[in-house]
Amino acid sequence: MKIRTALTLKYTCITATIFLLCMVLIYLVSEHTRDQTFFRNLKSEGITKANLFLAGQVDAKTMQSVYLNNRKFINEVEVAVYTTDFHMLYHDAIHNDIVKETEGMIKEIIQKKEIEFHIGKYQGIGMVFHYKGKDYIVTAAAYDGYGYDNLVGLQETLICLFIIGLSLLFIAGYILARLSLKPIRNIVNEAETITASHIDRRIPVKNEKDELGELTIAFNELLKRLEISFNSQKQFVSNVSHELRTPLAALTAEIDVSLQKERTNGQYQLAMQNMQQDAKRMTRLIDGLLNLAKADYGKEEISMREVRLDELLLDARELILRAHPEYSIDLLFCNEEEDDDSLITVLGNPYLLNIAFSNLIENNCKYSENHSSIVQISFRDKWSIVRMADTGFGMSAKDKENLFTLFYRGGGDEKEEKVLNEFGAWMNINKEAIYDTRPWKVFGEGPISESDIKINAQGFNEGSYTHATAAEKRFTQTSKALYVTMLAWPAEQKVTIKSLALNNPLFQKKISRVELLGYGKIPFTRTTEGLVVTLPAKRLNDIAPVIKIGK
Repeated sequence: MKIRTALTLKYTCITATIFLLCMVLIYLVSEHTRDQTFFRNLKSEGITKANLFLAGQVDAKTMQSVYLNNRKFINEVEVAVYTTDFHMLYHDAIHNDIVKETEGMIKEIIQKKEIEFHIGKYQGIGMVFHYKGKDYIVTAAAYDGYGYDNLVGLQETLICLFIIGLSLLFIAGYILARLSLKPIRNIVNEAETITASHIDRRIPVKNEKDELGELTIAFNELLKRLEISFNSQKQFVSNVSHELRTPLAALTAEIDVSLQKERTNGQYQLAMQNMQQDAKRMTRLIDGLLNLAKADYGKEEISMREVRLDELLLDARELILRAHPEYSIDLLFCNEEEDDDSLITVLGNPYLLNIAFSNLIENNCKYSENHSSIVQISFRDKWSIVRMADTGFGMSAKDKENLFTLFYRGGGDEKEEKVLNEFGAWMNINKEAIYDTRPWKVFGEGPISESDIKINAQGFNEGSYTHATAAEKRFTQTSKALYVTMLAWPAEQKVTIKSLALNNPLFQKKISRVELLGYGKIPFTRTTEGLVVTLPAKRLNDIAPVIKIGK
């Protein structure tokens, strides 16, 4: 079947279905209107005959005679009058008795004041009629022949309209399908230009209200989801790299520190134990990342068990303090009088929860001026509540709007942006001392580099470098130059580099040129104490100077 024919049939079927539903609705509304109108007529007829019998004192035989004569020509209403104790006072046709009143019906009418009911094709009502301070029960029933005849006529009219309308809809659908299929070639041509490297492209929508427009919009939405999926995969790889970088750096640091100098068997054994712990941590990390990847498919893919929040928070605190001894983390446990483990036990994945708590607490400390975080656990009803607070610069309105957006990274405030821009500018100027370089004969010079750094916890020795001064210098080299990076700007203009002193076997070549990256040539003298360089009076940046020495 051709697309044109398929579109025509589908359009016709859908439109015809709507058309048919409208006609059915018209018929049902008409039937409901007829039904309610006839009930009102029954009520009016019942009241009229009750007044004639009770107030007009019309003889019962006379009224019955009128009823019987009228039945030959019209669908006369059959009326009956009862007392509240179920004593019949009048009945149009006791031998016929359409309603067949019962004592239970009389009680229901007294209770509800008025009822409406159907007896086959007949309709009936029951009501309380007040006359001279007394209550009477009046029933009325009849067949709405005139109304049903009108419904039959309406039904025939609707069927004819449906047949004619269906024919017109088919013709219109065929014409519309032919016109709508003309731009398909353009859509195909646009779609062929969309590749994995240009997945951000979208097909232009000429008319959002027609079928092709809906198809184009649906295709664009599919491209949007694919783009999000691709970006999520890239971000996930980035997150994996970020998470693996810390334990790898710790493991590398353990090895580097161990190889700096000869150590005792006990020290080597301790280093090996720390490295083993780092390796196990990486294994747990990889398992957790796999669980994180599964989380995109459904929570049933993640292994869940009962865990204690206090233990998770204590573990997260210990892990962060090992990496950053200068941080301050306070855990506050409220409702300590509650001696119920169920209050603090939740169902979850221990690793993912640990990662979440660790990241939140670490960010608290990282972006606080005093590097501190306050974590509070409280309980309310059946809920365990974890609150985290810091003294950081907070989040912008845009960051708050995207707080729960997957993989969203906040832009930070102006202060943070300034720091990043300054560091970027510093990297751009001093990149030759970093990229494509290799270590020199010594790692560096200064109090920290020359000290015996103790291996105290899973390779996390970074805390020893947190207060580095201008006395600390680090060396990198290429085949043509030696670079000296000071970890801070010195207070004095003159700086002595001891490793480059005269007669020092580390650098025996003659030094003919010394440059400050980003500035140019600077004065220098070389003595037995070291290479003395003179820095400019004004600092080039707020980070660190990098000196280049030609080989």
